[in-house]
Amino acid sequence: MLLACPGGALAQSVTPPDAMPDIDQSLDTMPDIGLDWPDMGQADSVKPLPDDPADVQVATPDAAPDASAPAEPVEEAATFADAGEERRYTVQLTGVDTIADATFKLRFDELSALRLGEGKAANLAQINRRIKEDDELLDRLLRAKGYYAARIRGAVAAPPAGSDRLAVSFGITPGPQYLLESVDLTGLAETGDKEAQLRAAFPPKIGDPVDADAILAGRDALSAVLAETGFPFARVDEPEVRIDHEERKGDLDIIVTPGGYRSFGAIRLNDEKLFSAHHVQEIARFDPGDPYKASDVEDLRRAIVATGLVSSVSLTPQEAGDGTHVDLAVDVRPAPLRTIAGQLGYGTGEGYRAEVSWQHRNLFPPEGAVTVRGVVGTQEQTASFTYRRNNFHRRDNILTGLLSVSNIKRDAYDARTITLSGGLERQTNILFQKDWVWRFGAELIASDEADAFSGGARRTFLIAAIPLSLTYDGSDDLLNPTKGFRLGGRLSPELSFQDKTFGYAKVQVDGSIYQPAGEKVVVAARARFGTILGSTVDQIAPSRRFYAGGGASVRGYGYQAIGPRFGVDDDPVGGKSLAEFSLEARVRFGNFGVVPFVDAGNISTTFLPRFRDLRIGTGLGLRYYSSFGPIRIDVGTPINPQKGDPRVAVYVSLGQAF
Repeated sequence: MLLACPGGALAQSVTPPDAMPDIDQSLDTMPDIGLDWPDMGQADSVKPLPDDPADVQVATPDAAPDASAPAEPVEEAATFADAGEERRYTVQLTGVDTIADATFKLRFDELSALRLGEGKAANLAQINRRIKEDDELLDRLLRAKGYYAARIRGAVAAPPAGSDRLAVSFGITPGPQYLLESVDLTGLAETGDKEAQLRAAFPPKIGDPVDADAILAGRDALSAVLAETGFPFARVDEPEVRIDHEERKGDLDIIVTPGGYRSFGAIRLNDEKLFSAHHVQEIARFDPGDPYKASDVEDLRRAIVATGLVSSVSLTPQEAGDGTHVDLAVDVRPAPLRTIAGQLGYGTGEGYRAEVSWQHRNLFPPEGAVTVRGVVGTQEQTASFTYRRNNFHRRDNILTGLLSVSNIKRDAYDARTITLSGGLERQTNILFQKDWVWRFGAELIASDEADAFSGGARRTFLIAAIPLSLTYDGSDDLLNPTKGFRLGGRLSPELSFQDKTFGYAKVQVDGSIYQPAGEKVVVAARARFGTILGSTVDQIAPSRRFYAGGGASVRGYGYQAIGPRFGVDDDPVGGKSLAEFSLEARVRFGNFGVVPFVDAGNISTTFLPRFRDLRIGTGLGLRYYSSFGPIRIDVGTPINPQKGDPRVAVYVSLGQAF
């Protein structure tokens, strides 16, 4: 006898979404209304059990009529309502509180004919028809949990005191729960030394209830472990249970066809215009000869999608022909490769800023992207050309090259700069957030700059730098962390040629921590320290010094406005050392949130920052939590401003402040 699973008949026909189901139709033709049953989509292979044999008598302490008989509503219903009168009603189940879990109750509520019409008036004939349908539904639900001898009695009674609705009730006596007497996974012995591991992946065992949910979940778990243990062609048939009503036992049989143990072979690509099979192998987390794992295949699929070069991709295991390996057939469809993007922004102290860019994501296959970018703003004009090669000889390695020409005019300095740089990095992203991120590179910079120290006179700097960075990310989310911490460091040895040659090194350390304080509140804190080893402030190019103030620094102050000032206009000049601190409480209400914050920081011309000169800002932020990350608006004000600092500063950006 096959395993009885709820919903088998329900999956046979589906009513179009624009047609409302008739609540008085038979249960067999009721549509699936959104709840996944244990055998959803398997109706053709998992059939409901036939009724108990007529000659089998189930003795119970409180013997009652045969459970297979249809529900008979109480006859006295006619005494309180005319047969044709339509009345509303309520529905109640009794006797199943100890066995009905949330899934049982939800399935009944979703598929019950009575529940579907509970808010509408109905006559007794309609109510009786729905009671009969729900009697059959409850019988199937109980059988799915192993209760094959349950007694169900439906009744409709006069409205209780204080109510105008008829009372429809089901009195249920579940009876004994049938148990598994044997569990036979036929064919599993063919897996050799993997048999014990695979048997452990199927939880149902002798003595467990004949529970359809548990059995089907075990089947799915066994299928998954087979695919994860080197059996790409394994098949697990539908479970079959033979029920002995006299003994109240069940014998479970599942036929397993392992299909043979395989290791990864070659990757075969249907179209190599975007990238080659060799490149796909480079970004895979497995090598030829490694045991086949379905999770490795899914990981590679996600990595190919993350390139942004494909609109769809499928990976199919295929026999290599040697009985040992399995090849992976990769079928990709190209996505549009060119993008034109634009941005508009405004920041207090920074003014307006407009940016436009054109990108071709695969101009130099494989994954060789080119971006041409232009910026026009109150304080910045920039034109740049960037080359970026993703997955450079290894997953997540990125090779970059940049040529940039810019004119930047800020309160702190005025710089006309040409930059040529390149680097190799391991970068994190939303799809594959990584614990460790690193970068090393090289920069050649020619810059004509003026600042308060030079009295407005321009000086030309030729700078060579080797920036290195290493970051550990132990947070739970890239754009909106709620727990964990981050710690990073940056070192940039630099040589400067301006009148004379001198060297120095920039060192910076950043750390942040995130701690939940209840379901809706996250307390976040950040600290940043930096120093320049060697040289003096006035010798170092203004664009290479430390600055503080602004939306990503100390909110409430203008961009780069904190620190020592010099000259007739009292302009900031930057410094050799930096100290910053931030503390905020992120309170979330659904898709929105508020963030009270306090920031502090200072710039010093000495080797170490002076904490007694900290500038403090405070304010309130608003957050909208979109599908791609939080959008933030922060409004801050300085607590101990310097002369010329604004009373209020506003910042808008994507992602949290830190």
